[in-house]
Amino acid sequence: MAETGPRKYGVAFDVKPHAYDPAANPELFDGVLARRMIAFLIDVVIIAAPMVFIALFIFVFGLVTFGLGWALYFLFYPAGILWALIYYGITLGGPNSATVGMRVMDIEMRTWYGAPAYFVLGAVHAVIYWITVSVLTPLVLLVGLFNDRRRLLHDILLGTVIINNPYRAEAMRRGWSRSEAPPL
Repeated sequence: MAETGPRKYGVAFDVKPHAYDPAANPELFDGVLARRMIAFLIDVVIIAAPMVFIALFIFVFGLVTFGLGWALYFLFYPAGILWALIYYGITLGGPNSATVGMRVMDIEMRTWYGAPAYFVLGAVHAVIYWITVSVLTPLVLLVGLFNDRRRLLHDILLGTVIINNPYRAEAMRRGWSRSEAPPL
């Protein structure tokens, strides 16, 4: 029996529209870039603090073992990378879709079609960020000034968007200050 309908080859691909329109919902993007930079600094401190303690521990352990313990510095760099990837993966892939710094600054990461972030996306987001910053230092930040969604280069590459969280967006919609907003 021969098929009479059209044949389909390959993989089905569902194109989803952008979930966040800056013209319809400007409160989602208002002030995101400045607060994103502060959130990044908070996250750097959170990532660096345990690494400083580990480095001090290795140093003291090296003194106690007459220099043998300093061989652990060989593992310090890979441990730092692993710690950063786990931090970004767990926090961005968590229920808030935001790192600790992003939560402090009331912003969160979403995919361009509105879904929350997940572990692999969070870890890859960190890797692509560090690669783009290493190669194109000033340009990666300038990209955010020239698009309506305030997306940086690595956001565009990964299909993510950083927005104000729903509580902050609602407060901005209603014109509330932080002290006037209802409790979370």
